[in-house]
Amino acid sequence: MEKSKTPVLTGKEGEEFDLHKAASWTKNHRERHPDQPHSHFFGKEILQKILDQEGCVGLRFYHGHSKAHSEAGGEKHLIIVGAKADGTDMLNTASAQKLSRADMRAVAAPLDTVAQEALPCPGSPGCPKNLMTEPNIS
Repeated sequence: MEKSKTPVLTGKEGEEFDLHKAASWTKNHRERHPDQPHSHFFGKEILQKILDQEGCVGLRFYHGHSKAHSEAGGEKHLIIVGAKADGTDMLNTASAQKLSRADMRAVAAPLDTVAQEALPCPGSPGCPKNLMTEPNIS
């Protein structure tokens, strides 16, 4: 019989944050990394699909890149997975490791949902202009 892992996550992690401090931090990022995305937009449907997975207590965000370190070019991406109370990611890795991509699509028990950034800002439609994105708005 498999032992269940001790819960370490509750779904209550994180906290509300002061808007002016958040704006200061995003300004710092824009100044340090002017040629990189400053935000990423994910639609409600994909986020809800991840959160609605049985056992999901929150979201974990990973940084990714479309090319290997030794390859030129490519883009940075933000990847989202669900997380369980025991701290593990919802990746269904036992199934995924045994199947090809084509086989994964046909598997009866669905694999856990993983999302990648849909719209990085600046550069995508709908990018906001506000305290979090512009240096001269207060």
